[in-house]
Amino acid sequence: MWGSGGLGGLERVAQRLLKRGMKNDEIKGDTLDIDATGIVAEKESAKMTYKGYKGYMPIVGHLAENGFVAGDEFREGNASPGGRNLEFLKHCVKQMPKGKRIRAMRADSAASQAEVINYCEGDGIEFAIGADLDEAVLAAIRSIPKGDWRLYENGYIAETVHKTKKAFRLIVIRRLYQKELFGEADERAKYKVIATNKTESAEGVTGWYNQRGECSENRIKDLKIGFGMERMPCGQFEANAIFFRIGVIAYNLYQLFVFKALGTSWHRHQVQTVRWRLYQIAGKIIFHGAQVILKVRRMFWQLFSDVRLRIWEFVPT
Repeated sequence: MWGSGGLGGLERVAQRLLKRGMKNDEIKGDTLDIDATGIVAEKESAKMTYKGYKGYMPIVGHLAENGFVAGDEFREGNASPGGRNLEFLKHCVKQMPKGKRIRAMRADSAASQAEVINYCEGDGIEFAIGADLDEAVLAAIRSIPKGDWRLYENGYIAETVHKTKKAFRLIVIRRLYQKELFGEADERAKYKVIATNKTESAEGVTGWYNQRGECSENRIKDLKIGFGMERMPCGQFEANAIFFRIGVIAYNLYQLFVFKALGTSWHRHQVQTVRWRLYQIAGKIIFHGAQVILKVRRMFWQLFSDVRLRIWEFVPT
C-alpha cells in the first residue's frame, strides 16, 4: 500500500513535510508511540471490528517530542491489532529525515511480539510495550519472590526477566481487583505488565510508558475529532485510505504551525482551542496603497505580531 498509486505520492508529501518540520529542532532521537484507532463506518463494504461495530482500524505512529505523525496505515476493520506491527515500525523508521532517528518506542500489547522486540534490540531502540499475559509471562510473575514486591500507587510493583533472543525486563504492577462471585478467578485481571529494555527504575519506566495517554491517545483523538477523521466519506476502502492520509498531512501542517509560529504556552492545546483562541478572532482586511493590512483589536496586536515574526524567521530556514 505504501509504495503505490496516490498513497505513494501522498507518502512522499508527508515525508517532505516531516523533514521540513523537524529541521533545526536539535532533537536527534525521537520517541515513537504506536497505536491503532477505530473509525465507525456504516458502509456496506466496511468490516466488523473487534469492538463490535463496522468500520476501519488505522494505525498511527506519533513522535512524542513534537506531535508529528511519522507514519500511518489505513486498515480494514477486521484487521488484527497485532498484524504488521513490525512492518509499520520499520515504515516509521524509514520516514525519519536524514540525521534523525527513532530512539525509543512505546506501544500497547498489540505490539507484544518477539519480532518487534528483537528488531528494537538489534536497531538500538529502547522500548516499553504492554505485555500479553500468556502462560509464560504468568509463570515468570509467579516466580517473583514475595519480598521483591513494593508499594506503588494503589498497588504493588516488581520485576522479573523474560527472554526472546535476548533477555529483557518485565515490569509488573499488581493491584487489588474484584473477584467473580461465581466461577474461576481470572489471574490476569490483577496484573499490568510492561516489557522493556530501559535501565531506569521500574517506577520510572512505568511513568514514562504511561505518557502514551497524552502523547498518543489524546493526539489521535485530536486527529479524528479536530480534522474530521471520525467518519469516512466513501464506500471504497482505497478512497478512504487516501482521505485519511490527507487528514494526517493536514494534522502535521497544523502541528508545524503550532510549534513554529506559536509560543510554548500553545503547544499543549487541542485544535478546537487553537481555533477558538486564534482562528476565530475577528479582523478586517484593508487594502491601502500597495499594502495589505489586517486590523484586529488592540488586545490581540502582540499575538499577531509575534506569529508574523516567527513565520518570517522560519520561512528561510
